[in-house]
Amino acid sequence: MVGEYKLFAQERHDKIIEILHREGKIIVKSLSYNFNVTEDCIRKDLKILEGKKLLERTYGGAVLIRKSAPIQDVEIRRTINIPSKQVIASKTMDIIKENETIFLDISTTNILLAEELAKSNKKITVVTNMLDIVSILNKSYNNIKVICTGGVLCKELDGFTGSMAIEILSNYRPTKCFIGSCGVNILDKSVTTFDVEDGNTKKAIISISKQIFLVMENSKFYIDGTYKFATLYDIDTIITEDTPDRDIVDLLSKTNTKII
Repeated sequence: MVGEYKLFAQERHDKIIEILHREGKIIVKSLSYNFNVTEDCIRKDLKILEGKKLLERTYGGAVLIRKSAPIQDVEIRRTINIPSKQVIASKTMDIIKENETIFLDISTTNILLAEELAKSNKKITVVTNMLDIVSILNKSYNNIKVICTGGVLCKELDGFTGSMAIEILSNYRPTKCFIGSCGVNILDKSVTTFDVEDGNTKKAIISISKQIFLVMENSKFYIDGTYKFATLYDIDTIITEDTPDRDIVDLLSKTNTKII
């Protein structure tokens, strides 16, 4: 038995790309059934779309061609996807408990989280290597103790990275850390950034923290940075603006990574 409808080639191509953006991969057999065409027809479709650099064919199907994370200063990144980041910051607030010591990594989502914390009455200690976060929490009530790592300042990232910051970090044991990322590749389990020193600093933060949280928008499941600083096996929980596609959730369950 085959699917219930047929589409013209261009309509079919548009639908294939739509499915790819939603699910990250497609299967020839499923498309053949859903579009009521032969598997050979679908393979020809995929070959055409690959020629347009819209996907990459794999055995039995195709995957979305992953984008590289753009190298942007914090001032630019903090203006992008603000509604999604605000949702993530609000979710994260519910995770932070009284009298905890937490680490806020270099992340524009963490800037919004710091603003939420500054307005709250939670009594916590915040360790951070990001200048904007220090500045925001400096204006909070006396309930938040702020510790800044210091070290060599990276102006593009608005924070301290590298060996000096890592040495200072080694003295702390946060109960929770909230890490930013340029991208997550579900297939090879990599968590990436675009700056080596930032990546090495994130590695150090992960190594000293009891619980590891990744704060990121869903779009980053389809983007790769240039430097891998962790795998999904290192991450306890990913906090996103909304539940990602079922395929992503299923793959995350294999690394015991929760989604909030």
